[in-house]
Amino acid sequence: MQPKTLSFQLSTPARFILALLIILTLAVIGFYIVFQPPFGEVWLITGFLLITTMISAAAGYAAYRLGWMNRSPNIRTAFLGSYALASLLTFINVWLTARLMFTDQHDLLLGTVLLIFAGAIAMALGYLLSSSFLDRIQSLDHAAKKIASGNLSVRVPIEGRDELADLARTFNDMASQLEETAKKRKELETLRKELIAWIGHDLQTPLTSVSAIIEALADGMVQDRETEQRYYKQAKKNISALSHLIDDMFQMAQIDAGGLELNIESVSISDLISDTLESFTELAKNKEITLQGSVAPDLGEAQIDAQRINRVLNNLIDNAIRHTPDYGLVEVRANKFVQEIIVDVLDNGEGIPSEDLPHIFDLFYHGELSRRSSTSGTGLGLAISKGIIDAHGGEIMVHSQPGQTRFTFIIPQK
Repeated sequence: MQPKTLSFQLSTPARFILALLIILTLAVIGFYIVFQPPFGEVWLITGFLLITTMISAAAGYAAYRLGWMNRSPNIRTAFLGSYALASLLTFINVWLTARLMFTDQHDLLLGTVLLIFAGAIAMALGYLLSSSFLDRIQSLDHAAKKIASGNLSVRVPIEGRDELADLARTFNDMASQLEETAKKRKELETLRKELIAWIGHDLQTPLTSVSAIIEALADGMVQDRETEQRYYKQAKKNISALSHLIDDMFQMAQIDAGGLELNIESVSISDLISDTLESFTELAKNKEITLQGSVAPDLGEAQIDAQRINRVLNNLIDNAIRHTPDYGLVEVRANKFVQEIIVDVLDNGEGIPSEDLPHIFDLFYHGELSRRSSTSGTGLGLAISKGIIDAHGGEIMVHSQPGQTRFTFIIPQK
């Protein structure tokens, strides 16, 4: 159990009163040490100083409670008012004390003049120093207005090490975040428009083909059995492409909404990889590509959603085959490290451009040679794969150079 810590913090008025009492005590002690007066005079000066302290406390507290600083038309006036109040209280404290101690009216009058002069100097100095303070506030105000008008690139200089410097630093951080958010929003809007165009194209192409095939069959334009079967196969292929595209969109909608539900069960990784590779045998054979799979002997079973991970493997292997030249090699490796399942999908294809790598898993990203989708150009394949791995609490990454690409996904095991 953690020991409890007591926190005790005085309010602002309480700290003000405490400070006055400390000043009163130090003043009395200083008076006694310097002048060594009889105790009668000590009590007299103590009573006098106590009265002036109470006057100062009452005036300061009244100004605080009435919200003097908040009622001023501007900060400069508030500062000047504060200096004027401080000078007035100083004048009262010193003048009353001098009145008690000076018997010569000339000395008292001289002290009064000097106090008024010192108060005026203090107000002039306060005006000068407040100008520097106000310049920094006005700089923040101007920058905030520019932000409000849409200029998100504005920044304010950070001067000093006080609270205003901290405020300026926070303001700049806020402006940077707003600028980055606006940039991402603009990029997302552009990608959204491109997505609509890509989906429209990917839907229109197979639909147009299926429509033409059905019209030809319905009009009796196909007479021989062989051509008819070929038309049916082409229509089936286009319908399958449409089905894959719609499924991709549905999967991505689930991932984007955070509603991807997993059916976790004990699955043999070896069997899963073997079955997935077998489903690509015909595609690889057409390109004379060698498919290889290897699983660490101690891997055993893993706690995963078999259907979802199969979808990830399908996306990665299909992309690898399509981007590997004839007579190339596609390999899948699975290993276990501590409590993690590590799966690599490697190929010796053309590689992925370096400018595409940071965005390869981004939703809707469509690089020139990026391997984002095996079924369409919408750029959903790898985004879906990342969403599935993220849902498993894992991580997916890619390393690529000309002639070699490796996708790796890691799934933690509890």
